[in-house]
Amino acid sequence: FLFLVFYLVMIYSDCAGYPFPTAPPVDPFAKIRVDDCGKTKGCFRYGKPGCNAETCDYFLSYRRIGADVEFELSADTDGWVAVGFSSDKKMGGDDVMACVHDDNGRVRIQHFYNVGQWAKEIQRNPARDEEGVFENNRVTCRFKRPVYVPREETIVDLHLSWYYLFAWGPAIQGSITRHDIDSPPVSERVVSIYKYEDIFMPSAAYQTFSSPFCLLLIVALTFYLLMGTP
Repeated sequence: FLFLVFYLVMIYSDCAGYPFPTAPPVDPFAKIRVDDCGKTKGCFRYGKPGCNAETCDYFLSYRRIGADVEFELSADTDGWVAVGFSSDKKMGGDDVMACVHDDNGRVRIQHFYNVGQWAKEIQRNPARDEEGVFENNRVTCRFKRPVYVPREETIVDLHLSWYYLFAWGPAIQGSITRHDIDSPPVSERVVSIYKYEDIFMPSAAYQTFSSPFCLLLIVALTFYLLMGTP
């Protein structure tokens, strides 16, 4: 018995200098590339002119990979970032994919359905190959979902064209709350996953007087001032 104890002590002494096996490290989140925008993937950028996936207020990209569509989302928020697929430009009755930063520091991909102005989480989640990260006060994620799905009210077929609704905002205990801005941006026209464009939408802070409405307003004000001058 004493010999067995001595033998076990010797084995322990020999192994003490070696760490126990550990789980392999998780691959770091690959940064979103923007040089592919308009070429091998479609992109939407909202924010400052020339912004990228790390500096835009909101960023989304999409590309077809076999029978799937890969989406990349990023927004300047510590809560959630989402894209909605809508038959019109209004919120309500929309299929929504959201990347949510929870209290444990993880970013989870969730599926919602807009009932009026309220987002209801749907347990059937079409997302796969999910990955996400929260860094530099940004929520960023990447996931795939099938192009074609069985007929289902809450999940649209992506081979059809939809308006894309872009939103982001804070989260409380891993649950999404109201989006950051009252009127979140929306694609000007329906989006086809078979057409890759690089579309920039200036945020309110960077909008100029180049729109027809603004030009008309300037002309009207100028005319008013001239007519009112004696």
